Amino acid sequence: METEGQFFYHPLENIEDVDVFYEATERKHLTKSIAPERPYTYWTIEMYDQENGFRGGGGLGVLAADTRRVAEKMDVPFVTVVPFYPQESKQVMKDGVLVDEHISKNYHDFGFNLVDKVYIKCRGELCPLEVIEKRFKNTRILSITEPNYGELYSDTSGSDHRLYQEVALGFGGYAALKLVGLRPAIIQLNEVATFFAALARLDELTNNGMDFYEAMVYTRKHTLYTNHTLVQAAEAEFTYEQFEQYVFPNIRSLAVKKWLTEKFTDGRIKLSSVSIEIAELRSGVSKLHARIANYYDLAGNKVRFKPITNGIDLERWVLPEILEFFKKNEIFDNQDILTPNFTTKIDKITTDDIREFKRIGRNILNETLKTRPDQEGRILNFSNDDFIFDFKRRFVDYKRPDLPFRDPLRLRNVLENRNAHYIIAGRIHTGDENMLRKLNHILDVVRKDDYLRDHVHYLADYDEKLAYGLSVGSNVAINIPIVGLEACGTSWMKDVANYNILISTHDGGVADASNKSYLNVSGEDDHEELNNLLQRMEESMAIWSSDFDLEYMIKLQLTNFLPIISGTRMMKDYLDYLFPV
Repeated sequence: METEGQFFYHPLENIEDVDVFYEATERKHLTKSIAPERPYTYWTIEMYDQENGFRGGGGLGVLAADTRRVAEKMDVPFVTVVPFYPQESKQVMKDGVLVDEHISKNYHDFGFNLVDKVYIKCRGELCPLEVIEKRFKNTRILSITEPNYGELYSDTSGSDHRLYQEVALGFGGYAALKLVGLRPAIIQLNEVATFFAALARLDELTNNGMDFYEAMVYTRKHTLYTNHTLVQAAEAEFTYEQFEQYVFPNIRSLAVKKWLTEKFTDGRIKLSSVSIEIAELRSGVSKLHARIANYYDLAGNKVRFKPITNGIDLERWVLPEILEFFKKNEIFDNQDILTPNFTTKIDKITTDDIREFKRIGRNILNETLKTRPDQEGRILNFSNDDFIFDFKRRFVDYKRPDLPFRDPLRLRNVLENRNAHYIIAGRIHTGDENMLRKLNHILDVVRKDDYLRDHVHYLADYDEKLAYGLSVGSNVAINIPIVGLEACGTSWMKDVANYNILISTHDGGVADASNKSYLNVSGEDDHEELNNLLQRMEESMAIWSSDFDLEYMIKLQLTNFLPIISGTRMMKDYLDYLFPV
């Protein structure tokens, strides 16, 4: 029988001591390179790419889809490993009430091919997972799925089914990589739900004969943990009993089991704690996020995150006419990288350009709205003279969708200044009763006022098509998270690139630039911020009424934010961090 001594050469106080051990072995330079057979592997529990059959829950999913598309344009060998959910929910308004409808999907309908099956162990049984893939030029989407896998974020956080989904992604997805003949040059873990991918690699290395410490060092140096939230304490926990049913049966190495067992505290474990331990490379998704994220390792040390701000795939989200203008005028090059003198090129933008692009975008928005009735069942159609504010982002408390409706009379007065419309579009996670109540309260406030009922529109089932239509067709985007709670956000990036005026608090990726780069909302409390928000809304309408002010504001936003929002810039930052010259 194997003994502990065969796995552990000498005792270490914690995993950080591996750095000392690693230096002692004089193997400081591991070979790290990206090649078709050793790709950049990007693990995510969700992706938002409806063209390819994936409907995510919000920005994390959109980011995953954009990152693969950017990698393809940059000729980076890249694999997205993500579950294919055989069911998804669609939200519709029925008799003034938001309800979920559940639909089934078949991966064959989206061009995926079945590779084979892999198996994981759960609750004493072998669980078969279908491995499917869709290949592109130099990238591919590799998925695991099975008929009972369920929907994205089905069941409650910390539940058995959620753990099963995450274990299936990690161990099943790693087996799927091997099945198609790939070994990862790097494993990027997007949030803690993907932790089990790195654990599967550690287990494989150790089970195949590598000393545990060397396997841990290798795994750590080839794993990037990207954190997208700010507070470790808010994360769900799993119990030791759950791990006995779903995790430990999939680990073959006694040393890895011992290491993982020791990470439990009072019979419970947070995946962020072990993600931090198993990944030497750690990144946050904006400068502010990397600075204030409140995470600690198991030794009680504050965790440092490398700031790599999220970016968007410009080709996917920017009006083609605007993107053509950017490239024709050498603001961006063909790889969506800013040119050295882009600031002088931005000066070529005229008010006529801005208004013409908005006219084109308004037509796209109206086409999108033909199948998107508002809460009253109305099909909306806006003229070029109509003024549109939009709040389009995931419906969660800290983003404060209800803030302007706390003073409905003042909101009405603001909108009446230009007979303006206010569009709300945001998906509520299934089962989030708190946000459902807030939505119903907003709609009640609107229904009680004849003017607001005609000028405030809630659009159900927010998705990427509606996000694009509003980005190109609105005048002003409202982004008002409680400062310190938004990790990055990407909706505002699409707005800035499409010549919308941005009204925002100084949070997330917006805070990468000066608070003078946009119409900033601030205040000592919600009441002050509400007053400031309504003032900014009035100011934005005045700006759109003045050619000089409009041109100045759009140029100001582009000058400050174009260096931030490009997905190509984001990918270059990751490559420079992961594979320094």
